[in-house]
Amino acid sequence: MMPITYKARKRRYHQKGSQQCGGALYDSLELITRPEPDTAKMALSNNTISQTYHRLFVELADPRTNDWFLITSPVPGLTILGLYLYFTLNWGPRFMADKKPFQLQKTLIIYNFIQIIVSCWLFYEGLDAGWLRSYSWKCQPVDFSRSPEAMRIARGVYIYFLAKISELLDTVFFVIRKKNKQITFLHMYHHTVMPMISWGATKYYPGGHGTLIGVINSFVHIIMYTYYMLSAMGPQYQKFLFWKRHITTLQMLQFCITFIHSSQLLFYDCGYPRWSVVFTLPNSIFFYYLFYDFYYKAYGKPENRKPMEYEIKNSSYDQEYSLKNGITNSQITDKNYEVFERNGTALNNKEKKKV
Repeated sequence: MMPITYKARKRRYHQKGSQQCGGALYDSLELITRPEPDTAKMALSNNTISQTYHRLFVELADPRTNDWFLITSPVPGLTILGLYLYFTLNWGPRFMADKKPFQLQKTLIIYNFIQIIVSCWLFYEGLDAGWLRSYSWKCQPVDFSRSPEAMRIARGVYIYFLAKISELLDTVFFVIRKKNKQITFLHMYHHTVMPMISWGATKYYPGGHGTLIGVINSFVHIIMYTYYMLSAMGPQYQKFLFWKRHITTLQMLQFCITFIHSSQLLFYDCGYPRWSVVFTLPNSIFFYYLFYDFYYKAYGKPENRKPMEYEIKNSSYDQEYSLKNGITNSQITDKNYEVFERNGTALNNKEKKKV
């Protein structure tokens, strides 16, 4: 026996409508208004998804920042990251396969200079608006009010997020300059994770305890982008670039400070979400391990490392320029060190032959 469809019920109702009354009429109305089982399940599922989405991305969000550009929905940010990964790992290298690498010297100088200015502003704002004034170094809650001080901190967190988005250009420059060996796991992990973390901070907790991470990171970027800008400016500045290994040391130090500072949430309760340590502590450990592994591969143990002045003396502009001019975090590779060693060995052999 075939099941009675909604149209059949409606037709039956119209045929009997004038003859029915009382409970019989009620039964007919119930048949009409009762939805099909599959339709009811679908409506319930859609309603649950809609409620969950509204709960996660509207109710829990900070109303002060939720309407800001790229913050309302996670879709635009995830789309940007998806296109970034596709370009970096697939389309970009294929597009550049039969083309000469771009030099982009002037572009890189301007890009690095802008990043230095932005990092300086973020570092100053973080200290002047919070950490050198009213913020507690033990535990600091988020001020969700619309006071000028609270809004100043929220805007700073938002600009930090936009800065992380702009730094995706670092990898784009790598690809079009055909420096594919510089695109390491550490580089990709850092550039993918940081925009997502800073987006979440802007949307839900734009201020408070977690902002110290951004302040320290902005200081590191001031040093790092200064190095990259000088490196892009030409061989006459190579003598000033003997301190590149210390950038990696500074990066490792920032994760040590981040770990210690974040772990204080386990002992102090000020209203800042303790569950955030589930992300910050493992991430700090993982980042430290990646940078330590890079440092060891690039420089080796200190006692086995030749003086930095020796590297600069035996390096050429092309070798130095092959570094990431305008690329963040861990782009000084062991390949460069090997080139330096080969140059140094060849120089010593020539001197011995002369003697």
